[in-house]
Parts: sequence; structure tokens; C-alpha cells
Amino acid sequence: MVQILLIDDEEPIRKLLARIIELEGYKVSTASCCSDALQQLRKQQYDVILCDVFLPDGNGVDFIFDIKKYSNDAAIILLTAHGNIQDGVQAIKNGAFDYITKGDDNRKIIPTINRAVDETEKKKGKKTTSVAYSFDSIVGKSNELKQAITLAQKVSRTDATVLLTGETGTGKEVFAHAIHQASQRASQPIVDINCSAFSKDLLESELFGYKAGAFTGALKDKKGLFEVANHGTIFLDEIGEMAFELQARLLRVLETGEYIKIGDTKPTKVDVRIISATNRDLKKEIENGNFREDLYFRLSVFQICLPPLRERKDDIESLSYMFLNKFANKLNKKITGITPEVLDILKNAEWKGNVRELRNVIERCSIVCEEQITFEDLPLDLQKRKSDISLMKDNFELAEIERMHIIKVLQYTNGNKTEAARLLKIGLATLYRKIETYKISM
Repeated sequence: MVQILLIDDEEPIRKLLARIIELEGYKVSTASCCSDALQQLRKQQYDVILCDVFLPDGNGVDFIFDIKKYSNDAAIILLTAHGNIQDGVQAIKNGAFDYITKGDDNRKIIPTINRAVDETEKKKGKKTTSVAYSFDSIVGKSNELKQAITLAQKVSRTDATVLLTGETGTGKEVFAHAIHQASQRASQPIVDINCSAFSKDLLESELFGYKAGAFTGALKDKKGLFEVANHGTIFLDEIGEMAFELQARLLRVLETGEYIKIGDTKPTKVDVRIISATNRDLKKEIENGNFREDLYFRLSVFQICLPPLRERKDDIESLSYMFLNKFANKLNKKITGITPEVLDILKNAEWKGNVRELRNVIERCSIVCEEQITFEDLPLDLQKRKSDISLMKDNFELAEIERMHIIKVLQYTNGNKTEAARLLKIGLATLYRKIETYKISM
């Protein structure tokens, strides 16, 4: 099993990242500082090491040299909440595999770890073990999802650019990887980058690379992700967040298959398929002057809109059980199932965060439940929604709704009828009449 060491002094972040990485099938050890990490490095060999830049007893950029003394073959990924090019350049110079900025959902970390694992396995002469996606891994039988899968399968056999649209959490990254795995480029790398996780300068450096001497601290050449993905696929997530100035450079790659590295004088040629994704309305962004219309047309040669979870209610049960089995295995718990009451609540929830939100709810329930997921295991907001629906059940007559609303206002005013009448915007006499009619006792 791939061994990963995570070094971060912030316990909540350390626990969150460890959980995310473990759910991908990796074995994770953790350390809170340089000295703690050194003790573990003396006892254990690691394949990948994730290290925060700012630690209480050292700097991650300099700590690379100490790591190399004990795990010279390990791929070292530096993490920071505030990325800058100079630190990134120095990290690569010191021997880091990559230098990434921690995003809110850490979506770049897993793809980077997968690439790092591939690299270390190649050094060992072993077959790569990165996580694979396929259309078979997409759970759901609703017509809306089937249509999206059918379109994705058809376009996967071509080299057309693909634009995946839809709300946050609908599975755009999963679709991007499935398209790549079903394409003729499947044996080549797919490289993910979240365009919203980087400043303009750092994103430009990540995408296109630079030559030594391009700026202060650029002591050696750096490959950009387009070059890393050559003959494969690059997935540009949150493309709507890309700085307007960078969009012209991306358009040149699409039109000519080449770009110029920062500080270089000659173009670099690449053969890369581009899949992009956004939860924004790019047509509105064009109208507002935030996105290039010519780039939009090149990116959206083939557009697939992924349906929100509320439009695929028939898939909620199968998705819930898929996540339940995954988390039960992870937690080493025997969970027999989900009660019909809970399934009914899940099917009628709003799911603003879509599949990602459902996954989080099932994970939470899996942790707190005993033999099966019951109403009491649900987050409070879902329990409250059930209570609100129960109050309204079989009470859809206008008079009953008015009665309930008057009671609610009277409770809010602690029985003060004058204040209640003011809030209801009716006369006090009218309020007394309605109280008598509805037999409200306060």
C-alpha cells in the first residue's frame, strides 16, 4: 500500500486532509512539526510526503533537505495557504515534486498525489497505481444522468474540447476523468488544475512554466502543466475564474497547439486535449466583460450540462448506499442500511451542494449511527426540515395555514396581541376575531 506522510501543525486541517487522502485508498501517517516528522522518517519509508510551508519549528521549503536524508525517493509536495512564485521556485529547486496552494475543497491535492505516486512507482520500476475513473463508476439511472453519460461517451472517442457545466458538486471532475479514460489518450496523463485556487501570476506559471532567469528566484527551468500533460488531457476546473489576461494565452494553445513559456523566446509545442468545467454562466460572464467570447466558442465545441441532484431524485437511494458502503468499510463498522424515513427525507432535501453534499451527510451519519442510519443520525438541518414538513402535512387549506401563522406570530410577541396585529398588518379587532374563530388560546 502507498505510504503517505502528512505534516501540518493545524490539527483540523491535518485531520481533514488525512481523511480525504485515506478515502482514496492511501495509508496516511501524520506529524505536527518538523521534529515529529523526523522521528517518523527514521522509522518508516514513505512514497509521498505532504508538508506545510509554515511549521512551528521550521520552514517546509528548507525542511526538504532533511526529508531527503531519510526518504530520498519520496515525492515531496509542499502545501501553503498563501502561494507565491518565489517560494514555489525555491521548493522545486530544493527537490520538491510540486508546490500547491491549499484550496477550500482541496480538489487539487488528490490529483497531485496521484501524479506523485505515479512518479515514485516509475522510479521503483513498478506499474502505476493512480486512481482510475470510468463511466461504470458513475452511479445513477435517471434519464437526465443517462443522457449526460451518453453524450460524454460519444465525445470521449474524439479529441474535441469539452465544456462541463452544472452546479457545484454535480460530478464534473468525475466526468472529466471518465472521458479521458475512455479516450485514445487513456495511457497518457490527465492533469487537473483548479483555476480558482491560484493568483494570476501563479496560475500562469503553473500552466505554462518558465525559463531560468525569467524573474528573481527562477534559478532553473520549470515545466508547465500543459507540458506535463503532453499527448494526454488537461482538466481546467473553474475555468470561469481564470483571469481575463490569461484567457488570451489559453486561446493561443487551442488555436495553434503552442505557447511561450515565461522568459522564453521560442514556442513550446504540445498535443493536449482540453476539458474545462464551470458552475458559472459563461454567456453572462461574456456580457459582463469577464470572459472572452472567442475562447468560450473554442472551449464549448461539445458542451455537457450535468443535472443537479434535485432533478435526479431516483438516484439518491443508490448514491446513498454507495457512500454508506464506502464509509462503513473505511470505519470498519457493520451498518445494515438506511431506514425508509431517512431515505424519504434524503429524497426530498434541496441538496444545494448536490452529490458532494449528500456524500458529506452520509459520512456524518456513518460515523454516529449504530446498526443503521436513523432519523436521529441526520444533521439537525435535515431533522428540522422533516419537522417543518410534518407540521404542514395534511394542512394545506388556506385557513389552517393562516391559523398556524397567527400562532407563530403570537409566540414571537410572547402573546402581545397589539404587537402581533402590527406585524400581521391587520387591525387589533380583526386579530381578536380570528383568534376566536380559530380557537387560539394564548
